[in-house]
Amino acid sequence: MKWTDINDIAIELDEALPSIDPTKINFVDLMNWVIALPDFNDDPKHCGEKILEAIQQAWIDERE
Repeated sequence: MKWTDINDIAIELDEALPSIDPTKINFVDLMNWVIALPDFNDDPKHCGEKILEAIQQAWIDERE
């Protein structure tokens, strides 16, 4: 997965971190969780606030 795979990342995070409330996370933790996903293989430097916001929103949507 790459940073642009927003929905896939959200699904993986939801499955990997069921006890985490995506509405109450900080971007540093979010970035670290994404990088730690087994299928993730993109450069951490390609991540920005807008990407993290999109991932967070997709994760919230996935939960609903």
